[in-house]
Amino acid sequence: MFTEKSFEVFEVAGLDERMAVIRQEIQPTFQQLDEVFQQVLEPLLDEELFIHIAQHRRRTTYPPENTWSALSRQKRGYKMEPHFQLGIWREYVFMWLSCIDQPKNEQAIAQILLDNPKAFETLSPDFVLSGDHTKPKVEELSPENTERLLKRFRDVKKGEFQIGRIIKKEDPLWKTPEAAQAFMVETYQKLVPIYQLANEASFAQVEN
Repeated sequence: MFTEKSFEVFEVAGLDERMAVIRQEIQPTFQQLDEVFQQVLEPLLDEELFIHIAQHRRRTTYPPENTWSALSRQKRGYKMEPHFQLGIWREYVFMWLSCIDQPKNEQAIAQILLDNPKAFETLSPDFVLSGDHTKPKVEELSPENTERLLKRFRDVKKGEFQIGRIIKKEDPLWKTPEAAQAFMVETYQKLVPIYQLANEASFAQVEN
């Protein structure tokens, strides 16, 4: 499970130095937790999910400000479709349903979510939104914010849409790893209906 050392990774200077600590301190936690999520989500979705752990290979100078892993239906990548993400900034750990970096059929994905606002009504008030995976800012889950970010995701080339929950660095939940893991599992379970809607749009567009 994530610990104080996990968040301290982002205090390490230098690309190579920080990546070495990420591989040692964070990536094994990603693997362990994603295997748990995989076992829970695959029966719910009736499909195989593959684990992807970010390696940040394109970076040549600056160390990453956050790092993440993904669960995706695709074995060779994850950004082309809606996917589940687990990641960490220096301020918090996040559990997202992510639509980022111009996935295929993004307009259809955005529109089906706009057309089904009730899918978001069952989520608890501690769910949050993000319109940019490169920045730590999150927004309150509200009908207005959801509609605005989905329209931007639909209409703006660089628009993104992420929904999920975060656990802040100082949250006492970290003192009970079993409870933290259960909270994460519950988060992804609650996101399954939205994930299914989003992928339904992808499938429909591909078939057409």
